[in-house]
Amino acid sequence: MRYLWLFLICTIGLFATDKTLDIIKTIQKLPKIEVRYSIDNDANYALKLHEVLANDLKTSQHFDVSQNKDQGAINYAELKDKKVHLVALVSVAVENGNKISRLKLYDVDTETLKKTFDYPILSSDLYPFAAHNMAIVVNDYLKAPSIAWMKRLIVFSKYIGPGITNIALADYTMRYQKEIIKNNRLNIFPKWANAEQTEFYYTQYGERTPIILKYNIQKATHENIASSQGMAVVSSVSSDGSKILMSLAPDGQPDVYLYDTHKKTKTKITRYPGIDVSGVFLEDDKSMAFVSDRSGYPNIYMKKLGLKESAEQLLYEGRSNESIDAYKDSIVYVSRENLNEFGKTVFNLNLITLNSKYIRRLTVNGSNQMPRFSMDGRNIMYIKKTPQEYAMGLILLDYNQSFLFPLKNVKIQAFDW
Repeated sequence: MRYLWLFLICTIGLFATDKTLDIIKTIQKLPKIEVRYSIDNDANYALKLHEVLANDLKTSQHFDVSQNKDQGAINYAELKDKKVHLVALVSVAVENGNKISRLKLYDVDTETLKKTFDYPILSSDLYPFAAHNMAIVVNDYLKAPSIAWMKRLIVFSKYIGPGITNIALADYTMRYQKEIIKNNRLNIFPKWANAEQTEFYYTQYGERTPIILKYNIQKATHENIASSQGMAVVSSVSSDGSKILMSLAPDGQPDVYLYDTHKKTKTKITRYPGIDVSGVFLEDDKSMAFVSDRSGYPNIYMKKLGLKESAEQLLYEGRSNESIDAYKDSIVYVSRENLNEFGKTVFNLNLITLNSKYIRRLTVNGSNQMPRFSMDGRNIMYIKKTPQEYAMGLILLDYNQSFLFPLKNVKIQAFDW
């Protein structure tokens, strides 16, 4: 089976050296997998697992997926006739009175059971994470490119009413959602504090000034980080979690500050009589990109992490470039564009790298906001809004593929992945 994973790195036109244009394509057919489910013990739960697992495998771009019910004993001869290579059987098992989500992975070519994976059912609404972990097991068996990003949590702030937003957790498909901070206040701009996703920063508007807090999910405890008149937002966290970039406005105009989480000290690193906000770490946390109106309109700049370091303009196209995120030397940003044929302003996502002048367009219509890189920098999530839909978007950069997950009965203020 593993021999099927041969990839061809294709490049486009004159930009063959620009890695932002790399598109991975298979040079032969994808391995075919049949996803089945058992009706024993809890048919409804198994069916939901089956649905999410099949969709995860399709989303990965690594499998040709078909779906079926449990057919009893595996008929390898019949499966070989259908050119099926793998069978993934999901079920609910009961051990010592406890229900368990179970995956059995069969290799049709060798006619053997290759993997058995159990995931405890701690709460029935957590089934998406059980399915995501199953998808990762299947994917890893073939040694395909990692899809570990599927099991990560999304933290987001959702509008409840005037002056009230709650903070919630979700899976990447938004099937699972759980509110964890509800206090009838404005709780906004959540940002993960570590790779383990056990803590996050967010801004809470109290009675006087906005306050940056760090919240520990496991302990349900808060730690005060900083406060400032007008603005106090964490925009980026270093790869090891030891430093954060904050936008503060103690003197009226916002600037970017570097905060040391060990020493509990903050250092001002921009000084401009205008707007400097939304700093994001670049180049292995040695520099940052940020949004400034130094050009007379919002644009993207870059500088080393020091107050005396000079700022360099990164973009010379567009008249309003903002809402950025970065991974190593890549930057994704929102560009406001001219009115489309329907008279609507379009906000598109673009991708650039520091070693290239090429701008890669990622979206083509609607309002596309809040881009966020995955931990490995290979995928981007964002919010998409058109007159017809409101959804969480996912872009797989390596495959030039995108997906939309509808947001029903929820309006997101900000999120992190």
